[in-house]
This record gives sequence, structure tokens and C-alpha cells, in this order.
Amino acid sequence: MTDGAVNRTARVLVAADKFKGSLTAVQVAERVTAGLRRAVPGLAVEALPVADGGDGTVAAAVAAGFERREVEVRGPLGTPVTAAYALRGGTAVVEMAEASGLQLLPDGVFAPLTATTYGSGELLLAALDAGARTIVFGVGGSATTDGGAGMLAALGARLVDAAGGPVEPGRLGELAEADLSTLDPRLKDVDLILASDVDNPLTGPKGAPAVYGPQKGASPDDVAALDAALAHYASVLGPEQAGLPGAGAAGGIGYGALVALGARFRPGIEVMLDVLGFAPALDRATLVVTGEGSLDEQTLHGKAPAGVAAAARAAGVEVVAVCGRLALPPQALGRAGIRRAYALTELEPDPARSMAEAGPLLERVAERIGRDFLL
Repeated sequence: MTDGAVNRTARVLVAADKFKGSLTAVQVAERVTAGLRRAVPGLAVEALPVADGGDGTVAAAVAAGFERREVEVRGPLGTPVTAAYALRGGTAVVEMAEASGLQLLPDGVFAPLTATTYGSGELLLAALDAGARTIVFGVGGSATTDGGAGMLAALGARLVDAAGGPVEPGRLGELAEADLSTLDPRLKDVDLILASDVDNPLTGPKGAPAVYGPQKGASPDDVAALDAALAHYASVLGPEQAGLPGAGAAGGIGYGALVALGARFRPGIEVMLDVLGFAPALDRATLVVTGEGSLDEQTLHGKAPAGVAAAARAAGVEVVAVCGRLALPPQALGRAGIRRAYALTELEPDPARSMAEAGPLLERVAERIGRDFLL
């Protein structure tokens, strides 16, 4: 084929996550599509932005045809915020980061001991009010470490201290009784899927406070206090669920969903690929482009590109990846099912400039992919 000719047999599926801090998943798909078509004019490209349950999950669902709905809820600091969820038919996609995420905090402000998931419970209520029978509850990117206590309170649970007063986040060590009989009865008839890219337990050295507390502003003393508080909280609600995979997700909101709401845990990317209609899109593709901001060891443990690559490899479709930064050797990429990865830092080594100019750089990278794999 000559340079610039149309490859009439190729069909590329762009199924990438966001480049955090630079580009949304939708923008990544737009830039990759533009770059590919610069190399191969008229190329058939299908965009399916993906997410693994963390921030960006609702946006990915909306891009796939879900309706975006907004509701005012209580943010992580207790002040009102506008949060969105996605709805299609009887299925809702609820992203806890929309109501309780780190991105909702003012710059430089953290509240590791007191941030609440109350607004996430309000988002779940909104989905119930809209008639959802299946709720994909994407958890990640949280500002909270309250074990989902705020969420449960919003859904009707009574969490009280010895004097019968309500127990707020930051005082879970004072919890004396948890009455779950007052939870919204509609929850019993809903299939609630806990979608997360982490499988940490609630407490301990691999638990929510120890692993994720510091990125939420928790000092070593805060981490110890949070771990002790969550251990006590679990002793009241049900210690056996505290060690389940996903219990430590998003500051322990996974535990609250598992122990009190009857949720079932599934890796976030697997759930989202099902919800977004990835399998039929993959059937139409001859090449898949996936990616995220940083391809590193974490990518291999449940992140979106690994899930996309695994599904594509099972279907016999070749996969290449784009990223801002590449920290995996070719052997690791190969084991994950990724033929080759293209990093923006290959074109612009300075990290700050690479992030600032991510869009144009990604188009150039995608043009290179077009020439390497489609011409």
C-alpha cells in the first residue's frame, strides 16, 4: 500500500482510559482518531472510551450512549456539590468520585479524618428513584476513609454511639450500634455491582488507611487512627467481610457496600467493558488502541489497558497502547497482550511540557501507529 492510501480492510477500535491531569478518555479517543486518519485518510475508527470504576466512569458510560443525570448531593466536606450519574434502561452507572472524590476538594485542602461518603449514598438514592434495577457502583479516586459510613447513613442506616447519638466520620471508634434494618428497602431488589480496580482489604498493612491514606493527606498518626477506627467499625458491622477483596476500595466504601448493601465485587474494567458494549465493538475491529496516562506496574493489576488487552488477546485482535509515560519493559507489555506501547515522552521528554501538550503529541503518536501498523 502506498503512503496515504485508504486501508479499506482495517477497522481500529480506540478503547483507552483518561490521561489523568491532561486528557479525558473522550479526548484521548478524539486525538488518536485524528492522528490515525492523518496517516490513513478515510480509516474506519470506532471510539469506545473506557474506565475502570474510578473517576471518568460516568463520562465513559455517557460516551457509550447512557443518559447523563445530575443531582445536588453532599460533598466530601459536607458542602453541596453537583454530581452526575449515568442511566440507560434499568441500568445506572454511579461513580462515587462524583460525590466524594479528591477532585472535589479545594487545592491543598485534605480532610483524611472527617471526609464523608454521604453524597455517594445520595447518588445511589437518585439511581433508585430513577428506577434502576442494576447499579454499577464505580469506586475510586475518593477523598474519604469512612468505611462507607456516610453512604450508609444517607441510605437510611442508623449508626449510633453509646448515648444513641449519630456517629459521624472521624468518630467511628465510638460506634456502639449499627441498625441496618432501616436501610432503603429498594436496595434488596437491586443488583449492586461494586466495580473497582483494587482488591485491598479494609484494614492492616494492605488496607485502605495504610495504602491510600497518605494520598488523601493522612499523616502516619492519622493512618494509625483511621485503621483502628475502621477495625472497630468492622467489629460492629461484620468483621468477616473486612478481608474480602475490594473491602478497602475507596477508603473502605467497598466494605460498606459489601457488608450492608449486598453488593458483589467485580474488577472494574471487566464490569465496564460489559456495560459499554466492548465485545461487539471488538468483533468489528482489526486493531485495538488502548492506553492511559502512565503504563506501569499498577496497569497490570486491574487497570483499564490490561483489561482491554486481555479481552482483545482472547479474541485474537492485536493491541497497541498509548501513554504519557512508559515504565514497563517490552516483556511485561507482551505478557499483558500489548504488542507495542507509544509514549508521549518519546517526543517530549520534559514531563511538564508533555502533559501540557498532550493532545498534539498524542496525535503525532497516533500518526506513527497508523504508519507502523496500517500502511
